[in-house]
Amino acid sequence: MNTLKIREDVHPVSFTMDGDTVQISSDPTPAWAQVAGFDRWALRARIEPWLTALFQADHLNLLVGSGLTSGLQYLAGAAAASSMSGGRFTEYPDEIAAAAKASAVAAGRKTPNIEDEIRTANQLVRGLEILGKAAESSALRVNLDEILREFADSILMAERALAEADETKREVAFNALVSFLMSFASRTGIRDRLGIFTTNYDRVLEVGAELAGLHLLDRFIGTVTPVFRSSRMDLDLHYNPPGIRGEPRFVEGVARFTKLHGSLDWLNAEESIRRFGLPFGALTIQPYLEAPGLSDSKANGLMIYPNASKDRETSEYPYVELFRDFAAAVARPNTVTVTYGYSFGDEHINRVLQDALTIPSTHLVIISFDDRPGRIMDAFDRWGRSAQISLLIGPELAEISSLTSRYLPKPSIDLTSRRMADLLRQRYSSSSPSNSPSSPSTGGEPS
Repeated sequence: MNTLKIREDVHPVSFTMDGDTVQISSDPTPAWAQVAGFDRWALRARIEPWLTALFQADHLNLLVGSGLTSGLQYLAGAAAASSMSGGRFTEYPDEIAAAAKASAVAAGRKTPNIEDEIRTANQLVRGLEILGKAAESSALRVNLDEILREFADSILMAERALAEADETKREVAFNALVSFLMSFASRTGIRDRLGIFTTNYDRVLEVGAELAGLHLLDRFIGTVTPVFRSSRMDLDLHYNPPGIRGEPRFVEGVARFTKLHGSLDWLNAEESIRRFGLPFGALTIQPYLEAPGLSDSKANGLMIYPNASKDRETSEYPYVELFRDFAAAVARPNTVTVTYGYSFGDEHINRVLQDALTIPSTHLVIISFDDRPGRIMDAFDRWGRSAQISLLIGPELAEISSLTSRYLPKPSIDLTSRRMADLLRQRYSSSSPSNSPSSPSTGGEPS
């Protein structure tokens, strides 16, 4: 089952696919589908121009969840992603499990995961230290360090499975990733940079950006071991066109990048957050920590920080800066935010998205392979801003190869199609309508 709500749709429309034919399940059938043989290509003609128009808003943001990595692994025939299930603690297992479950329920998730348990264990370590139970806190800290290391290695294992997949399938997967990123990043120089945000710890997006030739701007400054800077560094890349002085222009292929929950290759070392050289899909992390300034770091210094369900936790360094960037990018006029593979399981992120919709000129596009937990439709119903929300849910609409080949705007389509439309108007404006060629669905200024 697929769910679609765009343009003038008042309610989400459910449909299935019978080959290339669209079978509408909603009653009544929407007016745009009340034609004989409404098929996949007619569906594309409805969706792609709408997304093309939205992607050329003054400000565009992309929020990526774990669904992107899972989709790429499936496309490449790689092993499953790193397990997020809990139940790994040997110290205080019952207490940690109970508190983690309560935290998950409070965040709108029925089943706790490893992130909930790690966060709970961190709080318990601090509580034991306050109570003066040094032996108990030390034992729990050792247990926590082991679990963090295992969790980090499992993320590396998922990266390696993707990197070592069958060459043909892997190439298909990474080509889809490049097309996906460039559909968002291909913006004209007069518009604000694309902002990419992710809750993932892995480096799939970074690898995709490298393959696409996309330069990512983040808060890390340096070359050998970049350091995280708290101050807002509004850096950008410009160039001076030949023969034109004093009018620098934006370099194309640049985006701003923020990992909201931290990253596998971030490390808390020497009272600063640094990014160390960790190859994509390495066998283990430890050898890459055996360097001056990093050798004393433990696995609990890795910045793979669990998702937070309370404001207090997101105020800890460096997450206050990361979430400030996210809120500042999303909650401003004439902004379109697209979520892909994000299941709406983080309340602190949901709250920012909901607040942004109080600005009438903002728009939220939700693209997801499914909504098994029901959190997407629950947010859609509760927030009451249906006119400002577009939904593309289901395998036909959100599976990454189908999405990139059929429904997302093609890279650089805006400038090229505008020029083509202008040329056609100049050539055929005096001709009768019957003699004027009709532009393709991807051309011209979308309505």
